Amino acid sequence: MSRLARRKVIDPAEIQVLHTVQRCVRRACLCGEDAFTGKSFEHRREWIRSRLEFLASVLGIDCLTYTVLSNHLHIVLRSRPDIVKTWSDEEVARRWLRLFPKRKNQDGTPAEPSKAEIDMIVNQPDVLAERRKRLSDVSWWMRCVSENIARRSNREDDCTGHFWEGRFKCQLLLDEASLLACSAYVDLNPVRAAIAETPEGSEFTGAKDRIDDLSCRGDRTRSSTHDWERSRCRNKSGWMSPIEIDERRDAVGPDPEPSGRRASRKGFLSISMLDYLQLLDWTGREIRAGKAGAIPAHLAPILSRIGLDPPAWCDLVKRFGRVYHRAAGTVEHLAEEATRRGNKWMCAPGNPLAIS
Repeated sequence: MSRLARRKVIDPAEIQVLHTVQRCVRRACLCGEDAFTGKSFEHRREWIRSRLEFLASVLGIDCLTYTVLSNHLHIVLRSRPDIVKTWSDEEVARRWLRLFPKRKNQDGTPAEPSKAEIDMIVNQPDVLAERRKRLSDVSWWMRCVSENIARRSNREDDCTGHFWEGRFKCQLLLDEASLLACSAYVDLNPVRAAIAETPEGSEFTGAKDRIDDLSCRGDRTRSSTHDWERSRCRNKSGWMSPIEIDERRDAVGPDPEPSGRRASRKGFLSISMLDYLQLLDWTGREIRAGKAGAIPAHLAPILSRIGLDPPAWCDLVKRFGRVYHRAAGTVEHLAEEATRRGNKWMCAPGNPLAIS
């Protein structure tokens, strides 16, 4: 089957949630220690995390969670064209010039753009419209990650050529059930790969960053974490979106993030961060132990509320990457997506969300 054109999957004009995967060419060593040469590339994990944090502060795209593994990375992203629409023409030009500066400072950081450089974008309506569109395009986010890391890695390795396996892979997440399952799948990747035993031991994941920040707080009630997630107190995870949807705010409008660390204050699940982390911890232990235990009573309602079958939860998280390909969701949502793309059907063998 031929590859589907990106424009049929990713629409920068629509709010979409996508799970993206980028893998090194020939499964080469992205991070960790190269088994053949013994050379350590562990420092590249911080390269990637820092790059993701930088892009979250520039683009109109929310990063929901991520994981950096030895030869590939997973990122869950939500495009926010509604946020980009609130930016002035000058703001669009300034953000674009932070991504692709005309000049750089001595330390390599983007130099403050001049008025002439800003006017070159603002005074050309077609160019301005294209730049505004790209600032909410997930493909451009992935391009800005891939090119930066590839150039730095090739320079370090003193070589040229392809660093990544072609274009990135992506899955469109069509509903909250698929988003919860995908987020858990991404956050638990180091556990499934036997790199770590628990989420709190999984370095360079969205869950680990949230847990590290949460451990610095004294009170850990649902009401306290709800507002804390939207505050400026999260040092490591403040560039990622809050987990819990704020019904007071999220139904009103775009709600841009005033700190500038991320695009918006909007959450992405109808459960609290504490509930998500507890569910993640229990799931990780069950997957690591290779058995399917009974889900705790206080966690079962979380899945039922979202429309998932508690007994099948662990199996869904383990098999998520194999079951879903171009899109993930319930049978009804997959059928709607197939119609949108002009297809007769979308493959999801043994779809665990069919029970919803």
